[in-house]
This record gives sequence, C-alpha cells and structure tokens, in this order.
Amino acid sequence: MKRIVIVILAALAVFLGWYLVKSIMRPINFEDQKKMRYDVAIQSLKDIRTAQLAYKSVYGSFTGSFDTLINFVKQDSFRVVRQIGSLDDSVAVAQGLVHRDTIKVSVKDSLFRTGYPIDSLANVPFAPGQKFELAAGKLQTGSKVVIPVFQAQVSNKVLLNGLEHQYIVNLDDVAKQLNRYPGLRIGSMTEATNNAGNWE
Repeated sequence: MKRIVIVILAALAVFLGWYLVKSIMRPINFEDQKKMRYDVAIQSLKDIRTAQLAYKSVYGSFTGSFDTLINFVKQDSFRVVRQIGSLDDSVAVAQGLVHRDTIKVSVKDSLFRTGYPIDSLANVPFAPGQKFELAAGKLQTGSKVVIPVFQAQVSNKVLLNGLEHQYIVNLDDVAKQLNRYPGLRIGSMTEATNNAGNWE
C-alpha cells in the first residue's frame, strides 16, 4: 500500500511540475511568437510606406488601392536628373562640358531588392488569405493646409490568429485603454503623423 501511495504521489508531482512549467512558458511562447510576427509585419508596412512615398513623388497623392500601388511599382519609373561633369571644375564649366541629363529608373529596381515578391505586398504575413487594410485621401491640418495622407494597418486579431486568444484580448484591451489602434498601423487618415508607424 505504501508503494502505491509513493507511486501516486510521484506521478502527481511530475504532473504538477509539467503543468507549472507549461503555465510559465505559455506567456513566454506567446510573446516570442508575437514579436516574430510583429517584426515581419512591421517590415511589410515599411515596404508599403516606401511604395506609397514613391507613388506620391510621381503622382502627388497616395493611393488607396493595392492593385494600383503594385502595378505602379512593377511598371512605372522615376525621372532622375544626372549631372555629367563637376560644377567644381571651373574650366569644364567655362567650356560648357558640364550638363545634366534626365533618365528613367524603374521604381521596383531602385526601391526593392532583386526578387522581392511585390505581388505579395498586400498580404499579411502568417495570415493566409488576409490583406492589410489600405486607405488614402486628404487631410486638413490645424493650420488649414490640405495634405495627402494614407493609412495601412492590420489588427492583432488577424496578425496573431492561431495564438492564444486570451493574450490577444488582453493586448486589445490595453490598446483601447490607451486610445490606440489594437494592432499595427502606419500613417493615419485622421492626423498628420509624417507617415509614421504606431510602433515608432
């Protein structure tokens, strides 16, 4: 009888030890997964910002359409002014050997690495079938200046889908208490943020 009690107590101790370790590791594992997903999504949002700023430099405004933005990056080009000769060389300047030439440079080749999957620009990492929300428009600042703005975002619910639900709810609750967007966002449709991300 004594041996049976010892075996039961030993099994109980092993179970309680396993349960304690699992309980401690759950929030740690969630934070590790969250950080990894946030890091990848933040880079995607920065890439969207890069493409939007390039689009604005050519067309004077942002676009609220990923199809338009992706097509722009794939098909369009910048006009770049190239100087031939040096203005510091007074002899060359006097002889008219210094001049400027305008060339076209591919947007994709100048902004993104070779092989960058531009067709996936709208896709939320780790969330198959989900896309970032994108909007663009104009905003009047406090000094009555009208400026073009854009916003790209993804909620915690979409980005962290598949992870422990309770921790996502806690993140969202904290964001609401701080009057912040519960997820990752770059730019803003309601205030001039200089196209900053809410993590910056």
